[in-house]
Amino acid sequence: MQFLRTLWRFLVAIQLLPALEGGEETLVGGQAVLEGVMMRSPHAWAIACRKPSGEVSVHSEPLERLSEKHKWMGWPVVRGVMTLGHAMSLGFRALKFSANVALDEIPANEKGEKLEISGWMAAVNIIFSVGFFIFMYKFLPLLAATELKRVSPVFGQQIIFNLVDGVIRIALFLVFIWGVSLLRDIHRVYEYHGAEHKTVYAFENGDPLETSAVQKYSTYHPRCGTSFLMTVMLISILVYTVIPVTTFWARFAVRIALLPVIAGISYEIIRFAAKHRGSLFALMTAPGLWLQRITTQPPTDDQAECAIAALQQAMAVEKQRGGELVIA
Repeated sequence: MQFLRTLWRFLVAIQLLPALEGGEETLVGGQAVLEGVMMRSPHAWAIACRKPSGEVSVHSEPLERLSEKHKWMGWPVVRGVMTLGHAMSLGFRALKFSANVALDEIPANEKGEKLEISGWMAAVNIIFSVGFFIFMYKFLPLLAATELKRVSPVFGQQIIFNLVDGVIRIALFLVFIWGVSLLRDIHRVYEYHGAEHKTVYAFENGDPLETSAVQKYSTYHPRCGTSFLMTVMLISILVYTVIPVTTFWARFAVRIALLPVIAGISYEIIRFAAKHRGSLFALMTAPGLWLQRITTQPPTDDQAECAIAALQQAMAVEKQRGGELVIA
């Protein structure tokens, strides 16, 4: 039963993966996982998860910065696609690790084998998640907007059609993240998400990485993956509007093909907005901050301790590799 519950939490968390982590190459960042937090620095990442027994399990590894390894990966728009892909890959590894930590204390079977999320289970989850994403946020909104054209010709106009398609997509996303927040296990993931944000804020402001210092900060952070996702959805409305295709399957193909381009553009907007808080682009990212009222929740001290442990370990590995995390 515990295995099935953990597998279910793992699957739902994969659907939320883009909203639980920030994809930008920054000084420090992180992601909520099952009963823990993953933190990364420019050249290291670490994860701290609390076992059912209450003990904290910590794991860390060196991390290569993509834009340093290949200069072309640092080009505008391209860097957004590559960084997001790398962050998603790392985030999935962190989720898998956290799921296996949750299963670690389940007794072995008669053959002495420990229950864990195996490679094929993880692959099936990824395939299902990609299919779910395309069906829920690409196929269904497009189908609904197409059916509305039959109700009234006004819905067939290019601007109106793509606006309706975008509104339906955003509505489905909001219903999903709100609906899963009602589940106790996912609500706890949102609490760890809040712990991650608070800890990053404390570090960015030069405060000691202690529970009392961390807990005074807000759970809302402008570089959150939630802000990124909302920006992607808003930008996609504009991009789809200027593409001169009108048939259902042509529009569907465009929505799949342009995903990397829209992600790259959205990355640049988030990056610009973070540096220019009073700009029009900053207003575009505001809905993502509002949405963090759902995707982040106030953490307990125990949850904040996991985020702190993960960041401290990432900093230790960073220092071993010759890097120094210093706030200017």
